[in-house]
Amino acid sequence: MTLRIDISGRPSERLRFAASPLAELTAMLHVLAEPGHHPRHAAWAADVWAGLRPELAERLREAEFLWRSSRADFLVPSRPQPTLVEELDDVDRIDDEKYVRSALVTTCGSNRVHFAGPSPLADTTARERALDLAQARGPQQEAFAERLLADPVAVRARVRSTLEQCADAFFDAAWAGAAERLATDLRLKNDLLQRHGTAAALASVSDAVTLAPDGDSIVVDKLQDSATAARGTALTFVPSVFGRPHLTVVRAPGWQPVVQYPVAEAGPTEPVSLETVTLRLEALAHPVRLRLLRTLARGPHTTSELAHAWELSPPEVSRHLAVLRRAGLLTGRRRGRYVHYTLDRSALTTLGTDLLSAVLR
Repeated sequence: MTLRIDISGRPSERLRFAASPLAELTAMLHVLAEPGHHPRHAAWAADVWAGLRPELAERLREAEFLWRSSRADFLVPSRPQPTLVEELDDVDRIDDEKYVRSALVTTCGSNRVHFAGPSPLADTTARERALDLAQARGPQQEAFAERLLADPVAVRARVRSTLEQCADAFFDAAWAGAAERLATDLRLKNDLLQRHGTAAALASVSDAVTLAPDGDSIVVDKLQDSATAARGTALTFVPSVFGRPHLTVVRAPGWQPVVQYPVAEAGPTEPVSLETVTLRLEALAHPVRLRLLRTLARGPHTTSELAHAWELSPPEVSRHLAVLRRAGLLTGRRRGRYVHYTLDRSALTTLGTDLLSAVLR
């Protein structure tokens, strides 16, 4: 499953790498709402919650639907600015219709198609549909949607005020440390882009982001099959310190695509692709292959040894071993006439983590 971003017809500078204070603040807010997704930042999140004024804590819970499960598109700018205030000023320039539709998608936890028709600000049926969806999500979502549809200007002002209060409460301090890492990452990306081209720059972003063979589109490994297009300007890539493991993509109609990606860090780097995770789960779903792995977990074995141990024919064992090797669960080493197969324990050990990363990505 992939998201394809059409970049055909773009100028030579088809990609733009830039840091966004607003996008990073939104990533921090997601950490605060879902600390379980971000074990590296769990202590930071606990400290922030402990130090928040009760009023601000309540405000964050009141509007958390804008960044908890997914991000409202206006919170990940396609044209990043140097400061949070400047980016919030750009958000203020978005018309109410576009702002409300984006907010409702996250608040209602709904597919965007529900808000592709008549405006819920002007059409009674569309408004009732939006409120029904919000109600199904819970009383907080329903209350937020009601306020948003009744008085979008007031809600927009309150959301901006909340984000500005976050700056004083925790963002400014966290941004000071994150900005240095983001600047280092941007220097690397822009150098790769200038010296080695688009494919090299994308490869450094994530194993989940690749340039299609024809060079006219970017393929993102996501849990959906979808497509969008970069129109008018370059496609923006925004690095994030607090966003790991998420690879966030703005792709809604009417919005310029943006990709927010986690910066590289020490230790194990990028998670394996969704395709590889799927191959491994499918390989493990067969009872015969599980039996073979039980034997291989005890040490290297040849095809003949495995066939004898489980009373199978060598060709049948070979077919199952081929599936396990394609999934990256085995390694083979030739010793004279024989190939000894060994279980890749690390691949099996991290499968649960890899699956979770693919789902969260």
